Amino acid sequence: MIKIERCFNITGACNPEKHYMVDLKSRLVQVKEMVDKGKYFVINRGRQYGKTTLLKAVKKYLEDEYIIIDMDFQMQMSSATFLNEQSFVEAFSEAFIEILEFSDNKDLYEKNKNAFEGVTNMVRLFKKISRICRSASKPVILMIDEVDQASNNQVFLDFLAQLRGYYLNRTELPTFHSVILAGVHDIRNLKGKIRPDEDHKHNSPWNISSSFEVNMNFSSKDIEGMLTEYEKDHHTGMDIVKISEQIYNYTSGYPVLVSMFCYLMDGYHKWDTEGILEASKEILVKQLPLFDTLINKLEDNEKLSTFIHNLLFNGKSLPYNVDDSAINQASMYGFIKNKDGVAVIANRIFEVRIYNWYISMEATENSIFAEGTNDKNQFITSGNLDMEKVISRSDYLN
Repeated sequence: MIKIERCFNITGACNPEKHYMVDLKSRLVQVKEMVDKGKYFVINRGRQYGKTTLLKAVKKYLEDEYIIIDMDFQMQMSSATFLNEQSFVEAFSEAFIEILEFSDNKDLYEKNKNAFEGVTNMVRLFKKISRICRSASKPVILMIDEVDQASNNQVFLDFLAQLRGYYLNRTELPTFHSVILAGVHDIRNLKGKIRPDEDHKHNSPWNISSSFEVNMNFSSKDIEGMLTEYEKDHHTGMDIVKISEQIYNYTSGYPVLVSMFCYLMDGYHKWDTEGILEASKEILVKQLPLFDTLINKLEDNEKLSTFIHNLLFNGKSLPYNVDDSAINQASMYGFIKNKDGVAVIANRIFEVRIYNWYISMEATENSIFAEGTNDKNQFITSGNLDMEKVISRSDYLN
């Protein structure tokens, strides 16, 4: 049998057999506690935050005790499936049965492979799901990844409303034991996108959703464990503790940024401070989907952009108030974090990248540019960002 040489992964979900990974055990224990209690919750984090990797790990961790219907709306549901109730119901039903067919639950599949024939509306869909859950040998969990694929569709909110109704009546109407959704937006945000009027945007049909408090950022100890596994295979002689702390200091544990540092340093064969600096410079000029998303959000949302600009250039200490829509969105997209009750940019890489974007954009607006590059801003020297000053800061540390 050919041994697969593991590597650092920067695209898609991670697989422990193929990739060097942070140990997710403590996070899986926390998720299982929520599932065991029958919670419905949303893993809403910024882009490339390890949501899909966590879901795959959760499935493997729970599959002995639960029947898991794990869907990926990006793969299994095209935009056309959300055009109306019938098309959604038919696509969802097909995906549901296909997952059962290729799972270890052959008996449940054989009993229900034709259960959804002729089902074209949401009410009948949930009646069939209820019967399947009642007949299952183990509690059934529904997991949906890439739920943002449905974020502009009222039909999906109708689906969530049915979930809510069955959940509230679960002692009489069997349904999924637990539901886990994963995406950038939470259910309240989805509601606001579809019905933005003031009367409805805060009235979620899924207000039974529990908060997801699991910390998905990697600590320096998490990174240390991953690098220890790497060192067992490659014997570089690196100072694992020091390198782990330095990577954390740049990234604040943002998963894809941690992986990017490790991926680049592996390519350089430089596991030292020089390798860290080279990797940081390369990351800051790369055209990455993560950075594209960040900049697009700033370009599309004037209030959000103004808030981030004030945070960076005006030296303002702004309280972390989630009731403020700009702060709420900045946090949801991963721009900022809560540091002792104060809003700060999530990590040094984001700060430098966003600085560079603002400076470039405002260079043609002399008055604004001058304001941003005056002594008010301690990180600007002669009109240029002094990255060493940014890197030397300590306010990102836990």
